[in-house]
Amino acid sequence: TYVPPAMMLKGNVNKGCQAQGKASIDRAAIIARPCIACRSSSKQNPHVQTEPHSTAGKGFGAVASVNVAAPADYSNNNPGHVASGAGSRLMAWMRENGAPAQGLTLRSPNAYLPDGQSRPIDMVVAARPLKAGEKVLSVPEHLVISLERVFECEFVAELLTTDKLSEIACLTLYLMYEKKLGKESFWEPYIKELDRQRARGSQAVESPLLWPQEELETLLQGSNLLTTVKQRLIGIQREYEELDTVWCMSSSLFKKYPFDLPTETFSFKIFRQAFSAVQSSLVHLQGVPPSRRFALVPLGPPLLAYSSTCKALLSWDEATRSVQLTVDRDYVQGEPIKAWCGPQPNSRLLLNYGLVDDNNPYDKVQLTATLATTDPLYQAKRAALQKHSLSTNQVFDLARAKPLPPTLLPYLRLAAATTVQEVAQVSFSFVEKSSPYPEVEASIRAHLAQHLQARTAAYRNTIEGDEAVVANPNSSPRQKVAAQLTRIEKEILQEALKNLGEEATTATSVAQPLPFLKLD
Repeated sequence: TYVPPAMMLKGNVNKGCQAQGKASIDRAAIIARPCIACRSSSKQNPHVQTEPHSTAGKGFGAVASVNVAAPADYSNNNPGHVASGAGSRLMAWMRENGAPAQGLTLRSPNAYLPDGQSRPIDMVVAARPLKAGEKVLSVPEHLVISLERVFECEFVAELLTTDKLSEIACLTLYLMYEKKLGKESFWEPYIKELDRQRARGSQAVESPLLWPQEELETLLQGSNLLTTVKQRLIGIQREYEELDTVWCMSSSLFKKYPFDLPTETFSFKIFRQAFSAVQSSLVHLQGVPPSRRFALVPLGPPLLAYSSTCKALLSWDEATRSVQLTVDRDYVQGEPIKAWCGPQPNSRLLLNYGLVDDNNPYDKVQLTATLATTDPLYQAKRAALQKHSLSTNQVFDLARAKPLPPTLLPYLRLAAATTVQEVAQVSFSFVEKSSPYPEVEASIRAHLAQHLQARTAAYRNTIEGDEAVVANPNSSPRQKVAAQLTRIEKEILQEALKNLGEEATTATSVAQPLPFLKLD
């Protein structure tokens, strides 16, 4: 079993921190082990070797300047070629460092580019016929990267993720510096494979965090995901600006890297690329300490496809101290293997992993209702909501299985109340009761219908237009996944409208203003 070389480090202030007048925290007796990082240019790092379609000078997982024009062919009849280059090196590296024989291997279907060229995207497939219940993947602990592994001290790992940086940002920073070591890094074969993937998921698409601004605004027009992406980018920018502080706090830990401060070494663009690549590769492990809950697992995502409906789950096995995957159904040789991604809606799957699952039972559209503090009955309404664990700024999930949440209409009835008596009469019982105020009921249903219709009209295409984009062989992978997402969202909104009843959707003139309620 391979044990990575350890380095005992003492807490000194690095020269970059001295220049800024920042003191580091003494982390005596902390052991630093190898990890992943970000590609630097060949001029900065002589260890980086230039390959075809090189992204030298960009973050690992950097997106090529040309967009993919059509998705990779993942059909069972055309599983692609056996992975060569980075993929075969990764498999060999895992075997050489104590990983057992796996029931899977890597294949390389092609993703086609507008200029007619193709660029392989590796994916995990069955190495032989597999039976349900068979363990096909086992990655030993020393080949898994987590914060605990990065910092070796669980206290330090938790300290750095409860203040300035998220777990993803901490991993990204550490991995970026490791990447600059080039072939001297223990993790170099894994890094090369991440480079080859270019932060793309199983549908040959990277996170919208990396999409050009104009394309982002166009493809996600009308979707709440557009706002979420913009907010996430602001958050990543803030974390980037905190990198130097964390670097100085952990100067003893990072002393092994003879490089400058993070913001002097990496641009925000490179950090964003690396952040997205790490994000698309994360596995959320259950039943482990917080410092190990987010892990990077060779042969895990993005090589391993995520699914919303399968029952196979990447999990930690304490007995063997390894991350394992047991398949939930039979697979034929060469068929892509899938793992459950957890109960995530498609908006989150696209944001984190660059994919959309048409059969996702957890999909939803969110609606936010906010009561104005200027409402004379605000306190009475707030107290009534608290009895039912609701708030004056409440997010409702319009889900595929239940497009009209049972508490939504009672919430609107409460918002429309104009007397204390009306507030007291609002029932949040899941059993639908006739309203004592029919005209008010008709008005709030019409008000909600107007909002849902406006939401639907805000999208760039109709449902039929989205279906045409998905069916068009000339549509790019980005266009296809965006159209999949917006089509599903509009279908949910339409189902919610149907649940309101035909009268509400046709008699919108009945809707009276609700001056103390805002719907988003």
